Amino acid sequence: MKIAVLKETKPFEERVSCTPEISKKLISLGLKVGIESEAGSAASYSDSDYKSQGVEVSKSQKGFLDKADVIFAVRRPETKIAKLFKKNSILICQMEPYQNQEEIKEFAKLGINSFALENVPRITRAQAMDVLSSQSNLSGYRAVIEASQIYGRAFPMMMTAAGTIPPARVLIMGAGVAGLQAVATAKRLGAIVSATDVRPAAKEQVESLGGKFVAVEDEEFREAETAGGYAKQMSKEYQKKQSKLISDTIKDQDIVITTALIPGKPAPKLVSKEMITSMKPGSVVIDLAAVSGGNCELTKPDKIIKNNNVSIVGYTNIPSRLAGDASRLFARNIFSFFENIWDKENSKLNINQEDEIVKGSLLTYNGKLI
Repeated sequence: MKIAVLKETKPFEERVSCTPEISKKLISLGLKVGIESEAGSAASYSDSDYKSQGVEVSKSQKGFLDKADVIFAVRRPETKIAKLFKKNSILICQMEPYQNQEEIKEFAKLGINSFALENVPRITRAQAMDVLSSQSNLSGYRAVIEASQIYGRAFPMMMTAAGTIPPARVLIMGAGVAGLQAVATAKRLGAIVSATDVRPAAKEQVESLGGKFVAVEDEEFREAETAGGYAKQMSKEYQKKQSKLISDTIKDQDIVITTALIPGKPAPKLVSKEMITSMKPGSVVIDLAAVSGGNCELTKPDKIIKNNNVSIVGYTNIPSRLAGDASRLFARNIFSFFENIWDKENSKLNINQEDEIVKGSLLTYNGKLI
């Protein structure tokens, strides 16, 4: 059985779905592994790194893909590339199921069996497969680093003979995986950190990292979390009260990092134009929800704009800005997922649709959209 590793083609995507380390593990299971030439170069993995582990490096995409039984990718490939796959092959990647569903239907018609890694259920057994968490963790870290580069001042308090430099004030909006990593990173850099979230469990997590929690803690707030650990869509009344609190808080902040995403829906608007106008000149907003429309009203995807001398950053693929580490974690996630559907004893795939992980992530199968 052969696994093919695609070279990513989407703009700003520099990750690779399989590293030389994971290739070696796959080969040890008795599998053949092939990769497109230069697929890992942007993440600092050369063709020779793969060849040294026994991986076949191919410059011909067509001949490379039509023999593959399983295809690994970071993000769903274009339909024109999918047409090169052999029928009944298996694609494992982030399928972006809420974006361009016509393309996904086309994958089903082509007879491609696909698994959406972002749909892997958040259960204990699947933690090692959770690409959302591994990539969000890096996003939270990188968001603070990006902010520190754009912000024209130091993060920590500095006492010098020439006077004292006050610490930066950082507000993190959304205390999920990315938000909590941003809290921890900003604290390590010496900033005064606050964070807000509509999930009650977030309060203790933020405070354990040394941040101050900011939220309207009413009855709706106490019930604002789904069984899967995601934030619920809040009522208009709650949003109004929370917006007033954030408006009062944001005036004093130097850096705001927004991370709020709701699966399958546009990102909630948390930062208005009026809030931006109230911020101090030189302040920075990093919008990690830019890929879904942004949490900030003024965010422009993949651009840095200025409004009232406040920089608003809308990068849509922050993990790719740490391509080496992001690829390393992604590859481990995808290997853990593959192990779950690989029958080692009989050296064959076992797609058990009764398995909770398979059931949650199987997107197209036997010509149908699941």
